[in-house]
Amino acid sequence: MSITPKKFEAALRFLTTHYVPVHLEDVLTNCTGQGLPQRALLVTFDDAYASVAEWAAPLCKQYGVPAVFFVNAAFVNNLRLAPDNLVCYVANTKGMDTINAAIHAVPGNGTVEMHSLAEVFGAFFPAISLAERDVFLDALRQLSGISESAMARDAKLYLTSKQLGELASFDFEIGNHTYTHTHCRSFSQRDLVSEVDTNKAELEALSGTKIRSFSLPYGSSKDLTGELAEHLERSGHQAIFLSESVANPRSPDLLHLDRVSTCAENDETLFFEIEVLPRLRAIRNQLFHTRARSDWPNSFIGDRQKSVNQDNYVKAIDRRKRA
Repeated sequence: MSITPKKFEAALRFLTTHYVPVHLEDVLTNCTGQGLPQRALLVTFDDAYASVAEWAAPLCKQYGVPAVFFVNAAFVNNLRLAPDNLVCYVANTKGMDTINAAIHAVPGNGTVEMHSLAEVFGAFFPAISLAERDVFLDALRQLSGISESAMARDAKLYLTSKQLGELASFDFEIGNHTYTHTHCRSFSQRDLVSEVDTNKAELEALSGTKIRSFSLPYGSSKDLTGELAEHLERSGHQAIFLSESVANPRSPDLLHLDRVSTCAENDETLFFEIEVLPRLRAIRNQLFHTRARSDWPNSFIGDRQKSVNQDNYVKAIDRRKRA
């Protein structure tokens, strides 16, 4: 999702008027909410978009809002495109026929037909392994005939290592978001190392800070397998964030924190998305023992702990930078 700087600033004004922004450290040390101020709020951003550093971070600093920025190190310095951006570009310029031809290159998917990007991201991507996604992306590059590295360099969608290192001055903490922004539900042990451990190590080297939190790409609880949770805890991650817009319990599990993602157009809608809908979803889940059905929904809301996930909130500010 995207938003203009003006609308993002309006959201910050609302949040700082009605809530108390806190640091990740405050949440980690007061997970029951007992030591947090009334109406505490944690702001997070996902992905490695440069617009977070260019627009969001300065505005957050202006309003005194600390934040956590979950980054994919593979895209830092604009050497390649994130899979979602590559798929969207090819679909918009070459059409769904090229997307389907690339899908057919994946073993076992020779007769699969996707009719929209929503199906690609909501059905195809969650169902394939990391190795199968690599086959699909390689085929997509070849079939579309594009120079991915040249596009990434020209578009400048993502952070530079310099920008990443400077985020600490804006009171931003860096978090892990996998190396290449991928679903985690079918991870092998090798995938855990390449996507989780490699990303953590590279981000720590680039930022000079310790990485202690993880955000699931696409935000689905289906990707938070027992193996992944155990690996994250063993590797020093103290908090895991989802994005299903469901209210957390009073004493939430730090390894299962939900967040609210919003693109509200006004204060009334923002209030409704933060305070009302997550609680209704929590009641629904308790009654019907269900989780959010979508593979890319969004949230972290508790009675006294609230986090607004500004996922890609300002990534499209400068349309000229789009591929």
